[in-house]
Amino acid sequence: MRRIRLGEGEVPVVGQGTWHMGENPAERSREIAALRLGIELGMTLIDTAEMYGEGGAEEVVGEAIQGRRERVFLVSKVYPHNASRRGVPQACERSLRRLGTDCIDLYLLHWRGQYPLAETVEAFERLREAGKIRRWGVSNCDVDDLQELGDIAACATNQVLYNPEERGIEFDLLPFCQAHDMPVMAYCPVGQGGSLLQDPAIVEVARRQGAQPGQVALAWALRQPNVLVIPKAVDPAHVRANAAAAELRLSDEELSILDGAFPPPRRKRALQMV
Repeated sequence: MRRIRLGEGEVPVVGQGTWHMGENPAERSREIAALRLGIELGMTLIDTAEMYGEGGAEEVVGEAIQGRRERVFLVSKVYPHNASRRGVPQACERSLRRLGTDCIDLYLLHWRGQYPLAETVEAFERLREAGKIRRWGVSNCDVDDLQELGDIAACATNQVLYNPEERGIEFDLLPFCQAHDMPVMAYCPVGQGGSLLQDPAIVEVARRQGAQPGQVALAWALRQPNVLVIPKAVDPAHVRANAAAAELRLSDEELSILDGAFPPPRRKRALQMV
């Protein structure tokens, strides 16, 4: 698995997302098995959040990483309404308990809310000094939000929506992050609902590559420097396909086909999020 630098260490370019995990008890064993398979395949970065299943996803992750914690780079996120000076440490303790660990490798603000960024960052720094988290970052933040942070280098990542259908970040946000050596963590990299993966351009490139449409979408995002993806999968075949996508390289001609179907942005767009 290819790796990129994040903070003081390195992480795989393909991690595992957990949105919608922990919502259906009947799926719990399959979700745990999928995450464990992903770890074995090198997708050792696992992204979750207190929002996902209202803590249910963190509990699934906690069970999945039992006996494997030292191999996993663990990412979780705090709700905006918990992102206050008092709320952050309380939320973090709940997440730590559900995850069954004493430290989260990367703790993110899920999106901006009512509390000033400076207050949230202060709380993050206190958690880092206390050894509860190793690094902190943000999610769903645009250029002006990152500039507001002041010390941009202290922010380990920005997790944003990015796929061929949603490439507005390429106009200014992605170049800004790349200029500041800040990895971008792409969520929903294969879109939602499957419509992206049925697009004729995606299907054609997949045919040329002898690959699956989802792998093409992941490889498309990974063509960018300093970008990693966090697709979610429960089916074992899907997990294996995601891991294999890290080695897929799209040709200039194939990228042109995708540009024709999904044109790059020519102006600033409002940051999209789901």
